[in-house]
Amino acid sequence: MFERVSAEESAALEALARKVRNELTAAGLPVLAPGLDPVLAGGAEVDIDHGADAAGGVFVAWQASPRLRARASRAFRLKQLDEPVLRHSSAVGAAMVRAMAAVLASAGFSTEDARDEYRPQQLRVLAGPPSKQQPLWSLRDDELALPGRQDAPAGGAD
Repeated sequence: MFERVSAEESAALEALARKVRNELTAAGLPVLAPGLDPVLAGGAEVDIDHGADAAGGVFVAWQASPRLRARASRAFRLKQLDEPVLRHSSAVGAAMVRAMAAVLASAGFSTEDARDEYRPQQLRVLAGPPSKQQPLWSLRDDELALPGRQDAPAGGAD
């Protein structure tokens, strides 16, 4: 029987997934919106498994373009296993997973290979950066000040 994590753990997984999506987007990668039909786009896909077991957690996969996926799927379906698109599609997925792991590690996330036959070429996100650490892409206070504008003197006098 499927057992879900607690509401508190589920909220923590959602928050971690949101941070992962933001970080990958900040790196310039296209990130698929949750619930978007994969035939419409490619990019980083962040998935949450709310199961209270070893297979649960936050996972990151790469979805190549719909056209490349369609070509690879067709070759596989027709048992054309020597078709170069199968090797290329696999190489693209592996390269992008390595790249996403490097981006996330640089931003302070801990990841590992999903090590799950149902999640080939996917990352498991173990943890995000410390909660007090602002994302490297966040606005700094000095970016909010307008150039040439001076604060009003204390006491409201001009």
